[in-house]
Amino acid sequence: MTETADVVIVGGGIVGASIAYHLTSDGCRDVLIVERAAQQGTGSTGRATGGVRAQFETDINVRMSLHSIDFFARFREEIGRECGYRAVGYLFFATSDELLARLDANRERQRAAGLRNVRLLTREEVGEMLPQMRLEDVRGGVFCPTDGLIDPPAVMRGLTEAATEHGARVWTDARVTSIETEDGRVASVETSRGRVSTRVVVNAAGAWAGEVARLAGLELPIVPLRRQLVGVEGFAGMSESMPMVIDAASGFHFRRVEREGRTAAVLLAWPDPAETPGFREEFDDRFVAKVSALASARVPSLAGAAVDRSLCRAGLYEMTPDRHAVLGEAPAPRGLFLACGFSGHGVMHAPATGRITSDLIMRGRTELVDVEQLGVERFAAGRLIEAEHALL
Repeated sequence: MTETADVVIVGGGIVGASIAYHLTSDGCRDVLIVERAAQQGTGSTGRATGGVRAQFETDINVRMSLHSIDFFARFREEIGRECGYRAVGYLFFATSDELLARLDANRERQRAAGLRNVRLLTREEVGEMLPQMRLEDVRGGVFCPTDGLIDPPAVMRGLTEAATEHGARVWTDARVTSIETEDGRVASVETSRGRVSTRVVVNAAGAWAGEVARLAGLELPIVPLRRQLVGVEGFAGMSESMPMVIDAASGFHFRRVEREGRTAAVLLAWPDPAETPGFREEFDDRFVAKVSALASARVPSLAGAAVDRSLCRAGLYEMTPDRHAVLGEAPAPRGLFLACGFSGHGVMHAPATGRITSDLIMRGRTELVDVEQLGVERFAAGRLIEAEHALL
């Protein structure tokens, strides 16, 4: 027997959940989320650092972040559940005058896009925010107090529950095996749980978005790339309000993480340049020594810190050539909408993505951003979104 749905969302992580929530809030109640795993949130959503920031180098990412952070700030009011948002801020520090000048120039771009509370810091002010940090080579930094942290699985659960309360359904342990078309338009989706007749499919499949797109005859320049996190024991004097701290040159970053019934730990991350594209989700123990060396060099108090294996994990980024998302309706087949390619920013941009995608499906347009900038056509046309990647 063939099921029917007005919209089928492929991917049940935080992005798919946000799209389902926004669609049902806009009156589209016959929404089906199809999740390949046995339960939601076992992919990138459950392995994310949980950071949310508006400090980007491009207008479109700043605008998506501003909308999303505002949504997280009023999550309990709108959704009736907790999302764990804490405005501890993001601190980017620079180890050269050239990089500090770029960070300062970014503030002007961010201000023009609506982000007006980023402060330029001296080396001494950076030290006041984190006294345990080694500062000899630090020239200064920038800080945004409304950047912060969320609990990604809690956000996903809250959005899913709110969507299902308004009629949405969720299929777990269901793989999409084909997307069928008629006269150039989506007609149905075949899954391991059966066939679903639908006129609209949303590809929110994260690192697997390229594979899903190929089922509809569309090639997406999205590749999976492993990113790893290491948890270590916290250090003496670590403030409860410690921000996310990022080396703007190397991308090494760390933050405080709470542990129930135990003292807080520190979560370490670094975009290891030795990583190559591929579906590798296993944690590599050799990464511990790499990132721990960076941590102890920057925060001597972390030298020799015991590793908390329960916090160590690996997940997949979904990378595009310009490290920006792919959003909007595909040129073909009609009825295929894309919400993927976030290149590490899917969690923090999930609310904006849900708003934009619902706008496009329900009204054919959105006022939140110039979504044409994020269309898949930009890659073939050579219209990549330019940025120097320090804040990507």
